[in-house]
Amino acid sequence: MPLSKRSKLSVVFSLFTLVAISGLLITGVVQRSQNAHAAGNQFVRHISSGGTTSITSAPLGKDGIKSPEIRNAFHGLGNAPIQQNTSNGVNRTGALHPSTRGPSSRGSTATGSGTELQRSFNGLTLRQQRLANGGNQYTVEPPDQGLCVGNGFILETVNTVLNVYDYKGNSLKGVTDLNTFYGYPAQVNRTTGQVGPFVTDPSCYFDKPTQRWFHIVLTLEVDPKTGAFLGPNHIDIAVSTTSSPLGTWVIYRIPVQDDGTQGTPNHHCDSGPCLGDYPHLGADANGFYITTNEYGLFAPGLGFHAAQIYAFSKLALAANAASVSVVQIDTIGLVGSPGNGLPGNPGFTVWPATSPDTQYATNHNGTEYFMSSNAAPEANGIGASRGLVVWTLANSASLNTVTPNLLLSNVVLTVNPYSIPAPATQKKGNVPLATCLNTASCSTLILGAPDPFTEVEGQLDANDTRMQQVTYAAGKLWGALDTSVTVNNVNEAGIEWFIVNPVSSRVIKQGYLGGNNANLIYPAIGVTTSGKGVMAFTLVGPKNFPSAGYASIDAKNGVGSIHLAAAGLGPQDGFTEYKVFSPTGNGFPRPRWGDYGAAVPLGDTVWIASEYIGQTCTYAQYTTNTPASPLFSCNKTRVALGNWYTRISRVEVNI
Repeated sequence: MPLSKRSKLSVVFSLFTLVAISGLLITGVVQRSQNAHAAGNQFVRHISSGGTTSITSAPLGKDGIKSPEIRNAFHGLGNAPIQQNTSNGVNRTGALHPSTRGPSSRGSTATGSGTELQRSFNGLTLRQQRLANGGNQYTVEPPDQGLCVGNGFILETVNTVLNVYDYKGNSLKGVTDLNTFYGYPAQVNRTTGQVGPFVTDPSCYFDKPTQRWFHIVLTLEVDPKTGAFLGPNHIDIAVSTTSSPLGTWVIYRIPVQDDGTQGTPNHHCDSGPCLGDYPHLGADANGFYITTNEYGLFAPGLGFHAAQIYAFSKLALAANAASVSVVQIDTIGLVGSPGNGLPGNPGFTVWPATSPDTQYATNHNGTEYFMSSNAAPEANGIGASRGLVVWTLANSASLNTVTPNLLLSNVVLTVNPYSIPAPATQKKGNVPLATCLNTASCSTLILGAPDPFTEVEGQLDANDTRMQQVTYAAGKLWGALDTSVTVNNVNEAGIEWFIVNPVSSRVIKQGYLGGNNANLIYPAIGVTTSGKGVMAFTLVGPKNFPSAGYASIDAKNGVGSIHLAAAGLGPQDGFTEYKVFSPTGNGFPRPRWGDYGAAVPLGDTVWIASEYIGQTCTYAQYTTNTPASPLFSCNKTRVALGNWYTRISRVEVNI
């Protein structure tokens, strides 16, 4: 849930323009930040372990509507009967304006799955998330999706839940809500009305050398009576004590409000607490890294400060040490400005790399790499850019000493242009929630009163230009982001991908991937030690329901043809599609999608995870109310206010 455009606490972006470009490959270095700047932005502190936990599931709750269905602190509602939990928190659900025409790209037509698709099954769904912990959960979209794989286990974590599967797709524990996993009260107690801390933006990682599982979330403290944000927020880290995710985990919590309280530095986020939004993780041989986008939690408007980097000793975390030191680096002013190349801009979505097996960078006494883009308003961009920021964090072995001494630098490489994509059109189909909202008697069951708007199926949010998952493999950095592209004279949402040599600061290969009359959104790249990889994404368009897609990628051939791991069965029919649920009640909805997917290399395969729609039903089925098919459940395939699914697939890369 990125704060800026992507997250559930977003702001409205302006319409930006992109001049026509040729799409030729251009490489070069614009600016390298000096280590002295980074050294001045480092802050060292210690955090203690905060107890243990394990993965335990509870029976699913009952179907139907039970107020409040949505947490207003993040989503807002246009109808008072459901709007019970008010909040003074930042609104992260602003609408987006469409992009202008993007660069030309050769379109690819999606085909069915090939022989390389070895296995594919449904992962977590909105129904499981909403009904987890006995139904003491909110309806949340989109699914922020994390995936980690190893030792015969697959751990998927989405928004506020997780589940563990074997390699055949069998669930091993059942759905576990993250509030329970991290030792908090339920999201919302349906009996007493007590509101628990808001847990969001999960990611996970299995580290082969230490044989440990890592899981992280952002947690915001709230008033238990009203649900209003109190200010303190923290990144919670759970580390397994064994090589199995089914055993015990140790929990650490690092405050990230950065207002001078609880041992944090004071970043003066509009004279109030900061928010550590959109956390993501990476690792090298020595360190475990988390990055965030830091905003003013109660700031009006954008309120962006800078991306933060948190570096830990991976060995200390893996040993479940009682106390662990953390080096925090503030990226304020560290990125070169467009035009003059001089440092002065903040980092934004500085995504840390993970590596297959043990293939880490060992130069400079251990090195972790990151990549970011600079087109977003937070990065002082103008909605479009030709800059790719490659970050190097050297001397990571010092994290295992009592005096860590990290050296951060960055290079801004010139790449082909990218810009904020327009929303993604989806194929028309059954949207029973919309039909219900347009029917007075049905909408009254959901809203408490007739919907004052006319609701129609919407387009999907196609992300902004922030960097998505980054991998360091075969001596190269691999990454991708969402962008506007033009295919057959039609403006679409597509992907720009990059393969970079981080040592020589050179772009080895780059390109666009667009669909023929289809949008491609939310890429995630996983690459094996041999340098062969898979890029996962959602494919959706006028002729395609939201589907789980993928394509091969390597440094010789670039990106291959588009395949479908699972074709969508219907359109998204979730509450963020519809005017009555608009964040400010003004009738301008923002149909949510993605936030991020995941891809994990393992041997000669890559496991991928994407959002898609795995069900469809008619209005008659939606309003059926029987024991086998409770009201609004469509034979127990969805919940009243949404229908997203996730898909987990294994792709063989050497076929």
